[in-house]
Amino acid sequence: MTAIEIRTTRLDDPVARTMIKAALADLGARYGGSGDETPVDAGEFEPPAGHFLVAWIDGAPAGCGGWRTLAGDDTAAEIKRMYTAPDWRGRGVASAVLRAIESSARDAGKKRAVLETGDRQPEAIALYRKLGYERIPNFGFYKDYPDCLSFGRVL
Repeated sequence: MTAIEIRTTRLDDPVARTMIKAALADLGARYGGSGDETPVDAGEFEPPAGHFLVAWIDGAPAGCGGWRTLAGDDTAAEIKRMYTAPDWRGRGVASAVLRAIESSARDAGKKRAVLETGDRQPEAIALYRKLGYERIPNFGFYKDYPDCLSFGRVL
């Protein structure tokens, strides 16, 4: 496999939008509805308050993810829109994107990373645990949903 290249992009970039649309479709298939109703503004992912990344392999987008400053906690980065295209799953794309997100957040002065996922995403749960994330109390938009699982780690 060719190396994974991680590029910074805007959340509203056409490639990022296509990747996010696929991510939301995947979530919709797992949970129903539109996939994720969390309010997201592209400006939240602009430095220094956030960052959005797309992974590329052989000239094709393979995955994405980003972080925004957690509402009410300037020391925390909230990870959002983590996604790996089906053809690239199991090849280290998600790990590379997550590590790049963590590095970007750390460079911006964040002390910890937090995220929400769901109980119907076993591959995501396994990734987060493998990379040192631990369960934390639920927070954010889905904090009261029974299938929400929140994770965090010190950066």
